[in-house]
Amino acid sequence: MDGRYNHQVEVSGNAPDKEVISRVLGGEKELFALIIRRHNQRLYRVGMAILNNDTDVEEAMQISYINAWEHLNSFKFMSSFATWLTRIMVNECLRVKRRKKFVEMKEETINGYGEKNTQPNAFSRLINEELKVALERAINELPEKYRTVFILRELENMSIAETRECLAISEVNVKVRLNRAKSMLRDSLGAVYRSAGVFEFHLSRCDKMVEKVMAEILCSRS
Repeated sequence: MDGRYNHQVEVSGNAPDKEVISRVLGGEKELFALIIRRHNQRLYRVGMAILNNDTDVEEAMQISYINAWEHLNSFKFMSSFATWLTRIMVNECLRVKRRKKFVEMKEETINGYGEKNTQPNAFSRLINEELKVALERAINELPEKYRTVFILRELENMSIAETRECLAISEVNVKVRLNRAKSMLRDSLGAVYRSAGVFEFHLSRCDKMVEKVMAEILCSRS
């Protein structure tokens, strides 16, 4: 991996998002790599909650970071940067989902029947512990509206207010959906759903995401 990205991380690793963003807007584009590393895990989990497809999620992450970069000047810190970025990711995932649904409907019309792609997600090959595999499978099987709230609240530790803002639903709905998700998981897994390491975005993949996004950003250097 390019050493300049690691150097910037070492220099500013403990700086709050607001400070890092101010420096990025001030011309230190390389520091955006730190933003990517900080938020890769959350965006990946959110993406898996909505799209449930590893390849689609990585593409959505890359597009979301570029969108955030292009609109960084418009961020006013009215909410946390993490919430703002997560909302961008949610919108991108929903766009991808609509597009895929349209393609599937078109194929069904042409072929007379629909056949969904059932290839296993790449992430499932990266986790060997049976408990984690079982837990991820159980979460995947939750209906999307419950799965998304569960991942944001329980795995990403987002507040009710942040979750409400990201998903554009009421706080009451956040609570109801979370309780329903927990109830459904308890039926199959008991209390093990809080196990660590679920939907991990592994370091090598984090490096690749940083390289892809930063290559595009740095190409825009004037």
